[in-house]
Amino acid sequence: MKKYRTLLFDVDDTLLDFTAAENEALRLLFEEQNIPLTTEMEADYKKINQRLWKSFEEGKIDRDEVVNTRFSILFMEYGQVVDGASLEKSYRSYLEEGHQLVNGAFELISDLQNQYDLYIVTNGVSKTQDKRLRASGLHPIFKDIFVSEDTGFQKPMKEYFDFVFARIPHFSVEQTLIIGDSLSSDIKGGQLAGLDTCWFNPQMMPNDTGIVPTYQIQKLDELYRIIG
Repeated sequence: MKKYRTLLFDVDDTLLDFTAAENEALRLLFEEQNIPLTTEMEADYKKINQRLWKSFEEGKIDRDEVVNTRFSILFMEYGQVVDGASLEKSYRSYLEEGHQLVNGAFELISDLQNQYDLYIVTNGVSKTQDKRLRASGLHPIFKDIFVSEDTGFQKPMKEYFDFVFARIPHFSVEQTLIIGDSLSSDIKGGQLAGLDTCWFNPQMMPNDTGIVPTYQIQKLDELYRIIG
């Protein structure tokens, strides 16, 4: 069994239940705007959002374009013109309150903190991630938190990981494992940076991307069999 010393954790849908937080934030936003949130509209929003974040991961657009245009693009599909930045501001205030934990996350991180150097690596908005991690109780357990907005780069870019590695004392690629739910950002990014990777795949979704993780787990506590 390989000996790891440093563990890099993604946040959304790895430690914090982003889907639950997102669903509640969308519900509250549409309620505030007196607009019925249909199942179709919610699904359309998520497709648009995923497409924009993928473009961000690929370096085609910046973070501000992702968050400030997603609602205007959505409503344009329904024939309405809205202030996307204004809706984003309201949505963000609701999303910041969403700190539901993935099952077993707090127990795992609490248990590992005295045995490993734990760090957060996340694409997202710094203020939002900071508030959610603090509310969940996870924030003080990690030695440092690296949010793409603060680094100038994002997963899966190698430059993002170079930024992170330079700020971890006595860092060793060979003794580091990244754990995350995204093949395109966490696993691909880890591979580009020379790391072993662990894909957290609770729904056991098929992988037809050609991105092959070092390990795959369905539940967070399965990480123990990998790291000992």
